[in-house]
Amino acid sequence: MTYPTVKIVEYAKLRDTVQNGDILLCSGNGTFSTLIQKATDSVWSHVGFVLRLDAIDRIMVLESVETVGVRTVPLSNYVNNYDGDNHGYDGRVFLYRHVEFADKASPAALNQMTRFAVDLFGYPYDNKEIARITLRILQNKLSIAPHALLPRNKEFICSEYAWECYNSLGIVVPNGANGFIAPCDFANASQTAALAEIKI
Repeated sequence: MTYPTVKIVEYAKLRDTVQNGDILLCSGNGTFSTLIQKATDSVWSHVGFVLRLDAIDRIMVLESVETVGVRTVPLSNYVNNYDGDNHGYDGRVFLYRHVEFADKASPAALNQMTRFAVDLFGYPYDNKEIARITLRILQNKLSIAPHALLPRNKEFICSEYAWECYNSLGIVVPNGANGFIAPCDFANASQTAALAEIKI
């Protein structure tokens, strides 16, 4: 899979067009990112989604990251201060939109999904799932069929968290043939489209 052909846009110019539920798809350069990319044969290593908090003039990314678990950070941190070191995200960041989100997310439904998403803050990252993903890479190399999709627990890799939150609105992102919900499944879904690459 290759990157979508979209314009690279400065965050300040893109900010006003970002909508609730927009998807952040990332292609990182680190070791862990490379593991996800190899496991899924794609450029994508991370996914989160956006909620606007206009009352306090913030656009937040809700995500699960391996060092912290489920959390939220301002989208501007991806651009300017991702790890608290005054540097942006180490990789490329794209903004996607799911065409069903605006229709499904009435004010009441959006509030319900937001409560669902926030109630999961602090839940751990699913390191056991990462071990299973590593196993699947070895299985693929040895031409052994992967296991079926694993049942949900209360630990989340990034794509599982985003999938659960979308599912709470009745939006189901189909998973591919990897045996787990992966960041690339959000990019591959027929109802998502790339809007722009955010300049880091």
